[in-house]
Amino acid sequence: MNVCVIGTGYVGLVTGAVFADLGNEVYCVDNDKRKIEMLNRGEMPIYEPGLKEMVRRNVEDGRLFFFTSVAKGMKSAKVIFIAVGTPSRANGETDLSAVAAVAKDIALHLDDYKIIVNKSTAPVGTGNFVRNVIEKYQRTNVEFDVVSNPEFLKEGCAIADCLYPDRIVIGVSNHHVAMALLELYAPLERPMLITDVESAEVIKYASNAFLATKISFINFIANLCEKAGADVSLVAKGMGYDSRIGKDFLQAGLGYGGSCFPKDTLSLLHTARNFREDTSLLEAVVKINQERVPKFVGRIEQKLNPIKGKVVGVLGLAFKPNTDDLRDAKSLEIINNLLKKKAIIRVYDPVAMENASTILKNVTFCKNAYEVAHGADALVIVTDWNEFKLLNLEKLRQEMRKPYLFDGRNIYNKERAERAGFEYFCIGKR
Repeated sequence: MNVCVIGTGYVGLVTGAVFADLGNEVYCVDNDKRKIEMLNRGEMPIYEPGLKEMVRRNVEDGRLFFFTSVAKGMKSAKVIFIAVGTPSRANGETDLSAVAAVAKDIALHLDDYKIIVNKSTAPVGTGNFVRNVIEKYQRTNVEFDVVSNPEFLKEGCAIADCLYPDRIVIGVSNHHVAMALLELYAPLERPMLITDVESAEVIKYASNAFLATKISFINFIANLCEKAGADVSLVAKGMGYDSRIGKDFLQAGLGYGGSCFPKDTLSLLHTARNFREDTSLLEAVVKINQERVPKFVGRIEQKLNPIKGKVVGVLGLAFKPNTDDLRDAKSLEIINNLLKKKAIIRVYDPVAMENASTILKNVTFCKNAYEVAHGADALVIVTDWNEFKLLNLEKLRQEMRKPYLFDGRNIYNKERAERAGFEYFCIGKR
């Protein structure tokens, strides 16, 4: 099948590459000329394990193409995916301006029947919104269908999530469209759920908000454990054995971040308010998450008092391992908090340094963790990269001026850290 994917961010580029790998002819489109030039040179605009190799393979085999022109990309495609950004506005409302711009572009070049699939995360009602935009601007009176097909990709393992999804949700208005999408996804041989468009749109937000709720809940329990003398790791383990709860997303830490959970939870909150539903549950989830970094920085400040002029090393900048994504990364919040308190900041991340250099000012970028630790008064673990879990703690301590280790991800064993000479502070334990 011929497929057009508009937007070459995490979702669009991974989706396009995987569809090409399944034997389809895929045309990826983006209005960022620099990004398209990079892709045509075989360079990736994002870091995602295995993506570069998959893109290169399918370009060389003549199944994957990159354009800046929507008209060129959609010309011979039967299915057009919209995979552009949908950031949050200040009030939590989803900004659909990029979706609207793409829908208008599609309308202007629509000359035969197409299936337009909204892959972008967007609130309930977006399917009708896209249809209305296309009907307003289309020059030729041809039929089209609008489908909701939410993505459930996790950065760092997006290719595996795309090839082996837990479920494929397809929100359609008629049987004919459902069959076309089933044909496209059939090679994956994964569970497929056919729904109406509105239900598919809600499924995405409900899923992410529920996972955010699990994270905020275990962080609430972590606060309790710190005061009661319990160990949140053992509590989470005991909870996770219950099949009704499950072990995933029960890791206490600095709270949720990244490109999905913060904006999707706020968007669902905004939507619920529009429908005049009680939002107290989601408000509590957001509030607990917002309190994580100030509480953590407060512990650092209390120990280093006065913090002004003290050297703080930060290990991890990306919002999670195996990505270079800094959107809503806890590292930025922590670093900016510390800079306001006049601390001296040294940082290192295995892959996110280049991205961070365009955002962070007045910090020293180091070549490895040991350089970060050199002369530091405190070391802060922000991202749980495997590289950091395998560090030589004795060597790390020897590099430091003071022995304070603040572990925001609970990656170390307390006894091991203390044997290495650290005064160790973690989450949810005394």
